[in-house]
Amino acid sequence: MRVYVPLTLPGLAEAHKTGELGSGPFLAYAVTPALREWYLSEDIEELEYAALSRAALASLRLLAADPGAVRRRVVVAVDVADSAASVDPDRALDPSALGEVTVTTTVPLAKAAAVHVDAEDAEQDVAAAADALEAADGGDDDAQFVVDGADDHELLWYATQEIPNLVGLV
Repeated sequence: MRVYVPLTLPGLAEAHKTGELGSGPFLAYAVTPALREWYLSEDIEELEYAALSRAALASLRLLAADPGAVRRRVVVAVDVADSAASVDPDRALDPSALGEVTVTTTVPLAKAAAVHVDAEDAEQDVAAAADALEAADGGDDDAQFVVDGADDHELLWYATQEIPNLVGLV
């Protein structure tokens, strides 16, 4: 199963240092039955993109909690055994948990397929989105518009060999 792990650049630097994305359990995103039903598509590439987008939003939440982090969303794509990722049945119908899975095993960073990171020109919009997130969660439509503005920036694809250069941005 391909899972998308939300991080920040400092989180990626830590994973690079330790060699692990996480030792489990940790949160990731994947194409789950609820995501399939919500997205109404059979195109696996569209579904994978939806899971990546959910992970990007989770990365934004991590940035909101870490004001010192460089304002770029980070998502690591990695394949894990189907048995290593599970959906919480109590949250399966919660719209905020669409695509959410819990990875229960240690995942070596070396197993990553790719890293997705915002470009430098996204930093201002991502910073504004992180600042507006709490108000958006509270129902503020203007704040939600600002949060949605981060989605105007596509995450760039990086090979895992480029991680040392990426963590040099921290």
